[in-house]
This record gives sequence, structure tokens and C-alpha cells, in this order.
Amino acid sequence: MQKYSDYVRVQSEAAVRHLAVSFSYDTMEDEHAELTLRNGGDEVNHILEGELSARLAKAGIVVEEARISHLAYAPEIAGAMLQRQQATAIVAARAKIVEGAVGMVDMALKKLSQENIVELDDERKAAMVSNLMVVLCGEKAAQPIVNTGTLYN
Repeated sequence: MQKYSDYVRVQSEAAVRHLAVSFSYDTMEDEHAELTLRNGGDEVNHILEGELSARLAKAGIVVEEARISHLAYAPEIAGAMLQRQQATAIVAARAKIVEGAVGMVDMALKKLSQENIVELDDERKAAMVSNLMVVLCGEKAAQPIVNTGTLYN
């Protein structure tokens, strides 16, 4: 009976290990992965069930169901993966902020031109774009500065 239990334990662990090396944990490890351990759900469970069935059938064991009930990074890498997830979220947020800021700058330049509010040469447009991008993308509130001179002095 002990050898029987040991055989089931060893084969089950081998099947889970094989599954773990066959698929990425999540899309952060492989952006193009269609199936990952984390998002695979029933499909991953079905693959595990097939793997276990093949391994345990040799001992006359029929596997009726196999499920991954808990999936987590090992403690020694969990902190690093959390930092990686946070960095990915920050980069995505920054990209969205820049995308919105570029749209707003474009809209401002078009509106100023369409309504003949001010005529801007390329140098002044560049200065305005730079200033607006800093204000729109910055993490802190803008501090107004009154310019008493000119760009050409």
C-alpha cells in the first residue's frame, strides 16, 4: 500500500512539473502565449487530467478529475514578480497618459490655428508642445510661470 501511495504521489508531482514547464505562468512571462497556467482554467485542468491518466493507467488507476486548486509563485520569487507586475502597470499607465497628452496638444494647436487666436512659428510650437507635455504628463500639479520676455531674446 505504501509503494502504491508513493507511486501516485511521484507520478502526480511529475505530471504537475511537466505541466509547469510546458506553459508560462501568465502572459507576463510570454506576451504571445494563448494558454497559460493562470488563464487556462478548464483547458489546463483537462491537460493535467490527461497527463495523470497516462501516467497512472500503468498501475490500473483511473483518474476521474484533476484540478489545479492553488497557483502561486514560489516565495523566493514572489516579491520580484510583484515588482515586475507593478512596473508593467506603471508603464501601461504612462503610455496611456502620453497618448492622451499628445491628443490634447494636437487639439490645442489645431484649435489655436483654426480660430486665429495666435500665429505660432515652428520654434514657438515646439516650446508650446514641450511645455504642454510636461504639464500633462507630470506627476505634480503645474506651477504657473509668468514669462516677461520673449523666446527670441
